[in-house]
Amino acid sequence: MKIAVGADHGGVQLKDALAARLLAAGHEVTDCGTHGGASVDYPDFAQQVARAITSGAAERGILVCGTGQGMAMAANKVPGIRAGVVSDVFSARMIAEHNNAQILCLGARVVGPGLAETLVDAYLSASFEGGRHSRRVGKIESPAS
Repeated sequence: MKIAVGADHGGVQLKDALAARLLAAGHEVTDCGTHGGASVDYPDFAQQVARAITSGAAERGILVCGTGQGMAMAANKVPGIRAGVVSDVFSARMIAEHNNAQILCLGARVVGPGLAETLVDAYLSASFEGGRHSRRVGKIESPAS
């Protein structure tokens, strides 16, 4: 699978560890940065990952910041993107199965490396179920009235 990853300074270590694990598992990984501990603005990296998905360069994305919340908010500003923050396995599966989320957002200050790996595995192994969920996702994609 083609996966784009990105992080700010608060999530760079976890992002790097997850990217290495994904590569070792045979995935094609595009690392959108950041690549060090210097303070950066998370929206820049969220947008890069989101655009990798909307352009077709990646199928799924993983974003990491301190809480995951800022990354999700920034990624969701890109038209057509659905990103969700998770810290439990059930939610990691459900954002893929029910919400057809293309981006998993994690908080490096919320989940440890072991749980993060489990969450990524649950998310990547899940597929959109369609059916009644398609109607709901369609409503998410429609402009608010």
